[in-house]
Amino acid sequence: MDTQLESLDPLSPSNDEAPVEITVKFPPEKHSQIWVFSPADTFEDLILTLSLEFPSYDWSKSKALLEKRQPGLKPIYTPSDDSSVPLATLNNTTLRLLAPQTSALTSLQHQRETATTWQAKRAAARTRYARLNPTQRATADDLNHTFHTLRPLPHLPSPARSQALLERLQADPGIRATMRKHRFSVGLLTEMDPASHTTASHEGVTRILGLNRNKGEVIELRLRTDAYDGWRDYKTIRKTLCHELAHNVHNDHDKDFWALCRLIEGEAERGDWKSGGRSVGGEEYAPSPVEEEEEGGMVMDLGGWEGGTYVLGGGGGGGGSTQEVLNAREVRARAAEARWSNLERATRQGGEEEGDSGDGKEE
Repeated sequence: MDTQLESLDPLSPSNDEAPVEITVKFPPEKHSQIWVFSPADTFEDLILTLSLEFPSYDWSKSKALLEKRQPGLKPIYTPSDDSSVPLATLNNTTLRLLAPQTSALTSLQHQRETATTWQAKRAAARTRYARLNPTQRATADDLNHTFHTLRPLPHLPSPARSQALLERLQADPGIRATMRKHRFSVGLLTEMDPASHTTASHEGVTRILGLNRNKGEVIELRLRTDAYDGWRDYKTIRKTLCHELAHNVHNDHDKDFWALCRLIEGEAERGDWKSGGRSVGGEEYAPSPVEEEEEGGMVMDLGGWEGGTYVLGGGGGGGGSTQEVLNAREVRARAAEARWSNLERATRQGGEEEGDSGDGKEE
């Protein structure tokens, strides 16, 4: 099967769900390519697809070797023992497949059988999804296209207030609408330590408002004033978030970036059907006079960027702070785990309700 055609399938993950990506290597055919699956697919679906792609091999006797050992994952997977293993657990891994060759006659018969089975499974999945009503589908999209982890900085005063601001951004109707439309999925949304991103020179003070790591792996937002004695205006924070979401697509501040940024800002504004108040957790946090004076030195960010290790609670926060080191793989793993859990929960709830039997610079 041509994996290019896989993306055109009506049940392709790019259409309705966050995709699972696995690098498949098959040395006898000199094959090495990233294959895309749905989170609902299992190891059996991978084997069925391989049998269609390479019908002259006996995939019932195949083995999948994990190229790099990872905690919680087996080194070898087989159809007989691991057919029900969700492919989501193998997301972003590399599998080296081994299988014996069969005769031409056997392969033709096997191909017909596996094609029938594969089509039947696709039809069953299509039926299950069709049972979800529009509200349930929207809920499933919200669970997939969201900020999967929220983190205030624990070493700064009143982290609960920052947590409330992050939760408000996550639940903002305008932000949710634009994330569904553009299919954005952010692994970690966290607050920025003002001391770590404020610099002074002979030209004045420059304050970075937000950062986007690896196109949505981590987004940091400046929630507080420099003196840690107040929180910034909600609409300003939301505008910064729209700017950072545009970096999920474009790294540089070129015309394409600014066009998308303005589009996202408009969508978030129009989608916010609630009042434009600044309440967070039942209280009001108006910008302090100090914050209003800062506006002249504000810079959205320096463009989308990449980094290897992210230190939560590190840098400029004073001594004794609690730090948690997250590398890129851990952030992606946490986001993938949250996406899979959310999707599974939404599908299960939908089936129960329907009686399913279980089948940046400013310009």
